[in-house]
Amino acid sequence: MTPGLDGGLDTTLTAQDMVTAIPELADSKYVSVTTLSVKPGASVHAEDVMRYLRWADQAVGDGADGVVLTHGTDTLEETAYLLDLYWDKPQPLVVTGAMRAPGARGADGPGNVSAASRVALSASVRDLGVLVVMNDEIHAARRVSKLHTNSLAAFGSPNGGPLGRLDEGAVRLFQRPTRRPSLPAGPQDWTVPVLLTEAVLGDDGAWLDLLPEDFSGGLIVSAFGVGHVSAAMAPKLIAAAARIPVVLSSRTGAGTVHRRTYGFPGSERDLLDHNLISAGYLSPVKARLLLWAALAGGSDTQFVSRLFREHGTP
Repeated sequence: MTPGLDGGLDTTLTAQDMVTAIPELADSKYVSVTTLSVKPGASVHAEDVMRYLRWADQAVGDGADGVVLTHGTDTLEETAYLLDLYWDKPQPLVVTGAMRAPGARGADGPGNVSAASRVALSASVRDLGVLVVMNDEIHAARRVSKLHTNSLAAFGSPNGGPLGRLDEGAVRLFQRPTRRPSLPAGPQDWTVPVLLTEAVLGDDGAWLDLLPEDFSGGLIVSAFGVGHVSAAMAPKLIAAAARIPVVLSSRTGAGTVHRRTYGFPGSERDLLDHNLISAGYLSPVKARLLLWAALAGGSDTQFVSRLFREHGTP
């Protein structure tokens, strides 16, 4: 981003602008650049992400050893995860961004793009799916979250930590997580609504009564702790789960939804015993993307449940 006429930062940089600022890439005859969009991260839609996926797929088909996608950090973790659900290639697809504007002191964009390019060319990260590289750390798309509004170290992976990092320009891996089966990138209807609600103190879920009877989307509940809601909200969620997929996640930012620890009305046991689906270790926003992708592809509740069993593990 660069300053606009009113002084506020705006999305104006092209891919060529970014590469020009990095001599090791600008001078390389092996680097190909494409500007897909100059849209801010906050305005990216799933249909945009599918376009990025097709571009990356074509790049690999044309012989690329790896692909780097730069992206606004607002939704970087979501785009990376949605791409990861469909990316079935062994070549790395690496997503990166910047926390500071190009003209700011200590601008991190060039360093992040350079690091992401090194990771994308590393044989050690093949078959790991989509990765996020920020601040010299390498994260799995499934685990990474933006944890700070403006820190250079804004991105982290609370459940398991980074997969590795770059030391003196060399890619060092600490762990290799199990790769999940990719989803088929067939016909999709991204107009299907998937709502996300967060449980808060005193929440009785009254808004659930406003859902129309013919609502055919899905619902993610960002619940307290290990998967709890109020006793007043529980029956409304249970009633909704009889009609649509309702997924139970945790608002805490780390850890998994439990299954058999608590037994009071509104507990995880109560909800899961009444057809809610556990998100496991997936954050609420990642759970929403998995459910959205499943429903956009025409999946039923039974298939959705199986997907979450596969993808909800760390």
